[in-house]
Amino acid sequence: MNSVSQERRQAIFFLAAAAVLWSTGGLLIKLVTWNPFAIAGVRSAIATVVIVLAVRRPRLNFSAAQVACALAYAGTVVLFPAATKYTTAANAILLQYTAPVYIALFGAWFLGERTRLLDWLTILLVLGGMTLFLLDGLKTGDWLGNGLALLSAVSYAAMVLLLRRLRDASPIDSVILGNIFAALIGLPFVFGAVPGVISWLGLLLLGVFQLALPYLLYVSAVRHVTALEAVLIPVIEPILNPLWVMLWLGEKPTGLALLGGLIVMGSVTARGAVSAWMRSRADR
Repeated sequence: MNSVSQERRQAIFFLAAAAVLWSTGGLLIKLVTWNPFAIAGVRSAIATVVIVLAVRRPRLNFSAAQVACALAYAGTVVLFPAATKYTTAANAILLQYTAPVYIALFGAWFLGERTRLLDWLTILLVLGGMTLFLLDGLKTGDWLGNGLALLSAVSYAAMVLLLRRLRDASPIDSVILGNIFAALIGLPFVFGAVPGVISWLGLLLLGVFQLALPYLLYVSAVRHVTALEAVLIPVIEPILNPLWVMLWLGEKPTGLALLGGLIVMGSVTARGAVSAWMRSRADR
């Protein structure tokens, strides 16, 4: 096995591990009794400390690319907790995973990474599933949470594209700067009600294990996969995220949202499986 294949296999493992850690977000956010923007801010403040300790010497040069990536990251980590508070965890995470649509649309232009027919077929199915989520939001009154989740998908896609663009620089520095931005965004919302012990435990777990550690893994992996693969491989996250919430809190998605989720997840998973099969044939 050559070094490129080894690096790619390790990258895939890191992406899967990051996805498992990310998947605890829905449950932990639901357990924290506090304003969602305060949750996002404190979570990012904790993550900033952990990542800086791991990196030791961050290089914040405030270049246009670094700042843009940091803003996209901040949008992702601030909008998702808010979406999770205002809609079900299943809706929030599955709508966020419409990000491959935007990456496929702009990846070729921005990164020169070609989008194939298989990718476009996946996108059409994802759009169909997303439509069911929008209909569900109108039906259940969760339109605000669903709208925030869609915005988080856009910022997530932008973040992945920019992290890939910065892969030969130091993309983890953009994550650090993004966490600083997110902490500042959440700062005005931390005053007032004080969270209890359980909530503080949840915040600590969110900052260390749900944000800092998985992003350290993710940034390490994103150098060795395409931008589209960087959001399609961690597909285990939207499967596990609502599962933890359902098992612990009994929150179940509606039938319409479940159907939309199955379409989104099924199409993305099938694309990943077919892509892996095609790559294995090409490597023979």
